Amino acid sequence: MCGIVGLHLKAAGREPDLGSLIAPMIDCMGSRGSDSAGLAIFSSPLPPGRFRYSVRLPEPGVEAQAQAGARRLAEELTAATGQPVECERVRPDGVVLAAGDDVDRVLEELVRARPGAVVMGFGRSLEIVKDTGSPREVCERFGIADRHGFQAVGHTRMATESAVTIDHSHPFAPTQDLAVVHNGSFSNPSTVRRKLEEEGITCITDNDTEVAARLIGRELSRGGDMHAALKEVGNEMDGFYTLLVATDREIAVVRDSFACKPLVVAETDEYVAITSEYIAMTSLPGIESAHVFEPKPEEIHVWQR
Repeated sequence: MCGIVGLHLKAAGREPDLGSLIAPMIDCMGSRGSDSAGLAIFSSPLPPGRFRYSVRLPEPGVEAQAQAGARRLAEELTAATGQPVECERVRPDGVVLAAGDDVDRVLEELVRARPGAVVMGFGRSLEIVKDTGSPREVCERFGIADRHGFQAVGHTRMATESAVTIDHSHPFAPTQDLAVVHNGSFSNPSTVRRKLEEEGITCITDNDTEVAARLIGRELSRGGDMHAALKEVGNEMDGFYTLLVATDREIAVVRDSFACKPLVVAETDEYVAITSEYIAMTSLPGIESAHVFEPKPEEIHVWQR
């Protein structure tokens, strides 16, 4: 059992409130999983040709030491890549860097400069935050309530099929500006993982959600739309699941053919909210007048900016 939450803001005036709105939603879902928690936060995009990289460092340091270490890393990567690299945010687990969009080059030089560093997500708008511990602890550790943006998806995990580690935590973000969270379990991830490996697409963990995330990323990278990508998950993967997927342009949900895993959607003129349980929405402004519904089996719902 896991909990998922999502908030897609229609009203630009609400963007300064994103963190304060999503934090109580994911905290409420701590009852569905407290092994780990994570969020994908989408905010104003960097200019074309620039990506944000959410970097977990093996020894991030504390306070002034971390700030100085982040500046040094940015300077080293600027020299190594030949393009400007800035430190956008220092975090308890590492740093958010703004760098060029040659992802392979940035990753190569990052690992060379800081062996053991891990990029958890990248894109013009995306930042990934995830850690072990309860959602309240994670939100407090990373200052989520103070964050701005236009969209966020989150996950609270009760591990059932793979280890409790940061790498196994959700969201999974395999391609630019894509984040996937999942409640449920797939019965054939190994089979699909092998098919993807034959195409040169490698999974980092043995988590079943990562397989679905990379399948979605493959379809989107081929030019398919979100509806087609989620249909492909249903075609290729078996199991009981609810998927919540976000990009810098849209947010989407789908349930399996039996709709075994709970999902509630609430829509107003200002936002679309998505949660495993209605109680996680009750802190939102205007929820009493929202259009609230439960998606039917295999229904794909997509909301675009």
